[in-house]
Amino acid sequence: MSTYELPELPYDYDALEPVIDERIMELHHDKHHQGYVDGANAALEALDGMRERDEFGDTRAVKRSLAFNLSGHVNHTVFWQNMSPDGGGEPGGELADAFEDHFGGYDGFKRDFSAAAKNVEGSGWGMLVYDHIADKPMVAAAENHQNQHPQGATPLLVLDVWEHAYYLQYENNRGDYVENFWDVVDWDDVERRYQQARDADAIPVHTGSE
Repeated sequence: MSTYELPELPYDYDALEPVIDERIMELHHDKHHQGYVDGANAALEALDGMRERDEFGDTRAVKRSLAFNLSGHVNHTVFWQNMSPDGGGEPGGELADAFEDHFGGYDGFKRDFSAAAKNVEGSGWGMLVYDHIADKPMVAAAENHQNQHPQGATPLLVLDVWEHAYYLQYENNRGDYVENFWDVVDWDDVERRYQQARDADAIPVHTGSE
């Protein structure tokens, strides 16, 4: 059995129209995301074979493939759940408070995130992550699926800005795609992720001594 599996979309392919059209969602989920799942499973299988044979000549390339494909799988899984046909508006509750504390409010956060997404060099992601070391949310950008991403940070809100995510509908106008994304953001999902990531820091670390 495969270790990683493609999750079902939490809505129909056409549910996010007109922000993201049906054909993009179908290709993006069924082809691109499935490709990352297949790639991650293939890399794990290759690593198992290396260990069985005790031959590690290609380990660098295979581990690079695993990092790329598994990061693609994780990012896409969060991406689908971050969106909803009933999305949009602004966050409330503790997430809104966090935006006020760390970004000067929702508008400040939105400008920061939008700029990160629009200015990704080549293919990648705009990201809101929780930095467990600094104990706060921060905006980041990832090249490809993993490069330049803060190590150990938990993704809360992600926006795919690879061309396959928007080009069929928006052509080369990434800016419009980024601005329209806000109309489908599921802030309840982002809030849950924020609370889970923040509360994880409250778990005590047991050193084995009293």
